[in-house]
Amino acid sequence: MSSITQKLTQKQQRFVDEYIISGNATQAAIKAGYSKKTAKQSGAENLAKPYLKAAIEKRNEEIKSEKTADMTEVMEYLTSVMRGEQTESVATAKGVYEDVEVSAKDRIKAAELIGKRHGAWTDKKVISGDVQIDVGMGDYDDED
Repeated sequence: MSSITQKLTQKQQRFVDEYIISGNATQAAIKAGYSKKTAKQSGAENLAKPYLKAAIEKRNEEIKSEKTADMTEVMEYLTSVMRGEQTESVATAKGVYEDVEVSAKDRIKAAELIGKRHGAWTDKKVISGDVQIDVGMGDYDDED
């Protein structure tokens, strides 16, 4: 078994979980069950172990991917807004109305963002061709 894929003990797994929550190795060690006397040293030693560092990094990536929309999810949502498939609650002086279709303004904005993602409507101009530049390095008259 490689040191990166080593199975964590229950205490080490609790350390990883607590460290992700607090970012403090000493507090994580205490909450994981290490003695208060040795918590500072144990926390530092745990962070120095490659397989524990890898476990922390892996768990952070999992959390990040669970909480962060990727570009596919963003584009799917914008497309559903543009197509009028999304609804919203609208509060007016007469009350709150549920399941109101998104406005044309919101649909246009979604279409604009999708277009920008695909490179439409850019102000960038592409100019190609040969340009000859002459820099006058000839006779120089010094008339001071």
